[in-house]
Amino acid sequence: MPLPVSFLDRLSSRLQRPLPGHEAHRRMAPRYELRRDALSVDDRHCREAAVLALLLPSDDLPSVILTVRRDDLPDHGGQISFPGGEREDEESLRDTALREAHEEIALAPQSVRLLGGLTPLYIPPSNFCVHPFVGVVDPAPPLRPTDREVAEVLHAPLHHLLDPNTRVVETWRLHDQAVEVPYYDVAGRTVWGATAMMLAELLALVEEAAPPE
Repeated sequence: MPLPVSFLDRLSSRLQRPLPGHEAHRRMAPRYELRRDALSVDDRHCREAAVLALLLPSDDLPSVILTVRRDDLPDHGGQISFPGGEREDEESLRDTALREAHEEIALAPQSVRLLGGLTPLYIPPSNFCVHPFVGVVDPAPPLRPTDREVAEVLHAPLHHLLDPNTRVVETWRLHDQAVEVPYYDVAGRTVWGATAMMLAELLALVEEAAPPE
């Protein structure tokens, strides 16, 4: 089923206006003592990266594409993220997001319509400043893992992510302390951390752009 043009136009228009930003990020941030400026990329000496929140046709609202890292990786094994990675040389951040998606899930860059960017997010453990971009491709291409670190391509329906029951909060042991961690339960998979924080901002915008029921 093709993506409704009116929804895409509203979402694209909404991305050009002031964004929910770190207030949306904080909804899915682990409950450390977290200041808003701790999430900002401003004045950071950081490594730059970009990710792509790719929307695909679905029966209702679109699905967004996530990748599952292999369990046997030494760092972040099994974690779920958007396709993306570190910026190379002088390429634009938009080109970084498209290149990485091509390398990771065989997405043809020329097939993607970029709708706009989300709020950049600073990730302290890796010292990355991550710039998320929202794109759409219609009709849906046959995506598959094409990078040695990617085990699976995961389709997450937006209508499922918008269901309040999808958001779960548990107490985890992180860095030798008990921390309340919110996450999205996607088909039994745990989407948390920076990916969940960026996803929270996207969902806030989708709620505004979605047609009334």
